[in-house]
Amino acid sequence: MKKYLAEFIGTAMLVICGCGAAASGAGLVGTSLAFGVSLCFIAYLFGGISGAHVNPAVSIACFLDGSLDAGDLGAYIMSQVFGALAGSGILKLLVVMADEDITDIRGTGVGANGFGDNSAIGINFFSALLLEVIITCIFVLIVLRVANDNSLTQIAPILIGLGLTLVHLVGFNFTGTSVNPARSLSAAIFSGTDALSQVWVFIIGPAIGGALAAICYKKLIKEA
Repeated sequence: MKKYLAEFIGTAMLVICGCGAAASGAGLVGTSLAFGVSLCFIAYLFGGISGAHVNPAVSIACFLDGSLDAGDLGAYIMSQVFGALAGSGILKLLVVMADEDITDIRGTGVGANGFGDNSAIGINFFSALLLEVIITCIFVLIVLRVANDNSLTQIAPILIGLGLTLVHLVGFNFTGTSVNPARSLSAAIFSGTDALSQVWVFIIGPAIGGALAAICYKKLIKEA
């Protein structure tokens, strides 16, 4: 139960800090750093308890890699989704109570992802899907490599946080950067019809990216 609670709290923290930065107008660099730095501290806080996945794409990769069993996979994802919902709910409450209408670059107040009119540069759904697959694969591959190297134990949270910062710098102006289905689903639920109609891209894309990362890690690194 402890590890599921850690995933719940950690995911809520990630959403509040990362999406909160986007909602307050922190922009490309500020939002990217908010996601990366928050994940770094979440990993230091909860890494020894649950591994600090705080992301279904990471949990899927760990399951395919053999480091997470099927029962834990389902419980981890549920904990992450509910944690993200709690985080988005808190953020939405803060936005509602603000004196002015707070909107991020994609037109919502809780950091929803999007394509087309909901993308800063107007990319289509195929481009958004492809981008999310690629950047999620890159991020999760970094996580798997760093987390499984005992020589990097002390600095692993920093490296993983830098990895998340990197992919946010790449994807922010395209889709708002998901790489995390739980974070995207929760933001869409609190953002309305447009975000909900597009959220499938930000669930499927990161899930595929996480699976590809597990395959790449197993074939290219683990078995090398």
